[in-house]
Amino acid sequence: MKKPVKSWMYVVASAAVAIAPVAATSGTASQAATHAVTRAAAAGHASLSQHMHINCATAAAMCTEVANSDEVFGHYVGHDEPSLAFYSHKAGSGNHMSYHVTLPVEPPASDPNNVNKGYSFELSGADWFGMAMCDTQSFPELIKTCKPDSDSNILNPATSPRHAGEAFMEMQFYPPGWIQWPTWAKAVGASSCDPHKWCAALNIDSLSLNPVTNQLNNPTCQAKAGVEYLNFAFITKNGKSTGPANPLQSTIGGTFTPSPTRDLFMNPGDHLNVSFGDTPNGLRVVIKDLTTGQSGSMTASKANGFAQVKFDPNGTSCQAIPYNFHPMYSTSSTKTRVTWAAHGFNVGFDSEIGHFQNCTGPVKIPATEFGVLPNGNVTVCPKGDSEGRGLNKQPADGDDAFCFPASEAPLYKVAGCTFTNTGFDGASYQRLWANGNTKMHPTPFQFSSPVTSGGQQYSQAVFEADLPAVEGTCDVVTGNGCTLIPQTDSGGPATFYPFFSDTKVGGGGCIWQFGNDIPGEISDFGQNGQYGTLTPLDYTNPGGSSSNFFEDFRNVMPNPCPQS
Repeated sequence: MKKPVKSWMYVVASAAVAIAPVAATSGTASQAATHAVTRAAAAGHASLSQHMHINCATAAAMCTEVANSDEVFGHYVGHDEPSLAFYSHKAGSGNHMSYHVTLPVEPPASDPNNVNKGYSFELSGADWFGMAMCDTQSFPELIKTCKPDSDSNILNPATSPRHAGEAFMEMQFYPPGWIQWPTWAKAVGASSCDPHKWCAALNIDSLSLNPVTNQLNNPTCQAKAGVEYLNFAFITKNGKSTGPANPLQSTIGGTFTPSPTRDLFMNPGDHLNVSFGDTPNGLRVVIKDLTTGQSGSMTASKANGFAQVKFDPNGTSCQAIPYNFHPMYSTSSTKTRVTWAAHGFNVGFDSEIGHFQNCTGPVKIPATEFGVLPNGNVTVCPKGDSEGRGLNKQPADGDDAFCFPASEAPLYKVAGCTFTNTGFDGASYQRLWANGNTKMHPTPFQFSSPVTSGGQQYSQAVFEADLPAVEGTCDVVTGNGCTLIPQTDSGGPATFYPFFSDTKVGGGGCIWQFGNDIPGEISDFGQNGQYGTLTPLDYTNPGGSSSNFFEDFRNVMPNPCPQS
């Protein structure tokens, strides 16, 4: 089950959770993705009322990573997701929790192309908190019920394929200063809500695939929603979505255009309280900005336009079923996973890295609305230009796609490409991460360990990296070629790989942070070695049997950084 060589030519529009290693043989997922992008490009300056959805068949920072995507989508789809998960056997720990967060502060906008300078948008397309959700129209499509907030949903694929239908929630934060929403840049990597401020959105990923019959949803639905599809809504000040969240009714203006008057915008450095809890109408997330006194929320409810996409593989139409999305599990452990995802956790934090690549040289990248030319081709780093900067500069290659010129950025005038950096040589893999030098690097994304009802702590912290799922050198059956430092497309190890550390500086009590070694940290837990050892997971095969695959490195430890 060794992965093929990855090429951007096969990809058109993806997101951030991982799909199980199954071989879907019906449908045309990649064609559907291509058509979605081409329609947007052909629209020119698209109407705000025009339908648009985020299609996970291309490598983006929006969706959940699939475990063996070439066999699901017919091509490679993926991205790198270093994660810090949390385990607790206390009731409610799987569906009700809160975090303290401090947003990064960017270095000055002057000299943005300095080879030693980095910004948050270059390093991570999104930082998010996740949770497993019920979705009876999503993988594995075998039973019609899912009891919310219940560990009765735990079922290992090695025991039976008849797991309750699963989706995955990502509450994502987007950094400021680069290409602005709405743009297809967000659907393939990185863009910003505002030149100076952060925003956030509630995303729920579902998968229209029956792993036993090996069927995808019907081609009409694939064209309209995708195989892995997304419900999406910005966090708003009044808790009401400004457009339908579901992929069949979402629009450019209502769903994907942020508004400073309606949505919650946050300043760099703001201290936040981020809480999650189930309600009769679905999961509700609340962000309280403790610095400004503002707050925002979003509920994954029918009223906000959240919906399932009916799984009808033999049909010819596509139907949105209004749906209140509820958390799937009561607790958080190795058993409370989404069985179609590469990652194996329920509750945790993740940074979507590996998307941005600098593009420099005499030939200008064409200015486009969506990173797509009128002929339907995606923009690339032009021939004669180079990817990377300084000592890392080399000829542009096949993963330098969905590119935007510096002139389109309102603040940080940097030209770059947002496609998945399969060569592990983009900005995320350089020493541009937080290290205490605030003139050259952003401060880290900081967050506390979660607490659940009554302030109860999570007993274990779990470092997890899905590198085996995304490394071209890795054989996920045997574990051969799977490395903690990924190999670049030039054949050597990546220059750098970011890691978590903990500190008591700046956050009040013990706080986690992501990046490089930072003054005041307590421990970096062995830097890249913190991600531990290869961990096998069971996945459902066509016909209903199961196989064991290495999709992650994992390291479980007693939680060294409880929330104060």
